[in-house]
Amino acid sequence: MHSRGAPPVGRRDWLVALCAVCAAPWALSALACTDTGKISADHAKVHAQFLLKAAEVDIAELKRGLPQGSKHLVEAFKEGVPDGETARKALETARNKVQDLRVAKSTFFALADKDGTVIRNDQDQDLMVGKNLFKAYPELKKVLQGSVVETGGSMPEAAGVKGKPDAQWVLGVPVDVSGKPVAAYVSGWSWSAYAYRLETALRGDVLSSTKEGDKVPLLYVYVIVDGGAYGAPISPTVNGAAILKQKPLEKASAAAPFSVPLEIEGRQFGLAVVPLAAIGKGAGIAVLRSET
Repeated sequence: MHSRGAPPVGRRDWLVALCAVCAAPWALSALACTDTGKISADHAKVHAQFLLKAAEVDIAELKRGLPQGSKHLVEAFKEGVPDGETARKALETARNKVQDLRVAKSTFFALADKDGTVIRNDQDQDLMVGKNLFKAYPELKKVLQGSVVETGGSMPEAAGVKGKPDAQWVLGVPVDVSGKPVAAYVSGWSWSAYAYRLETALRGDVLSSTKEGDKVPLLYVYVIVDGGAYGAPISPTVNGAAILKQKPLEKASAAAPFSVPLEIEGRQFGLAVVPLAAIGKGAGIAVLRSET
């Protein structure tokens, strides 16, 4: 016999089962979100390492190519500082003559005189001409002392996005005439523009392995530099803030990217971050992926 007030064994089992059924939709929903985020994070780790290799190649191309390109600029300075059109043609020639520069992912190539004033860059619409590179990137002054300089900073005319903060990575080498540096040959990219380049490369890689009928994930790429997170021009700034809140570079290595499921404004993502040591200690690449 059962005790007074306790349901029979069969009834008790039925009540437990009923409670489990009622709770199941909520439990399954939470489990599904966790599983989806974990799946996305695992994929994002692979994406981050893919992009790290791409970035290392991009940086190496520019570091190899720029000193070679400077040799093709000497003629333009034989009779003093060239005018803008002569400088533009010289920049075009230098890039065409060096394979690494032909394929470089730079936002710009520019020539600056010994005072740091931009003579010309290679863009059809030159917003940098007449602006002083040394004010935006003080370390570039060392180029006119004969050094190869890698540095960062922020120049509005070199930004790759409007209405949002942006910064740039730049590399500068001297243009030597008769053994003396007479100009700075500079190239680099805005971080927003470079994030777009990486995001485009990642989407292309994912699409190439996506079968017909499969869903394509939502992907965002951000470059973390010195405490800022720079995404492509249309990337939500809230995503960058959520990435930085994780302090991912403190927990990541090239061999073991930081990864975690992450909810942003009600959507489940997987985040992965890998350090970009070729730029510096405070740099990294972040990938956000969400299954659709």
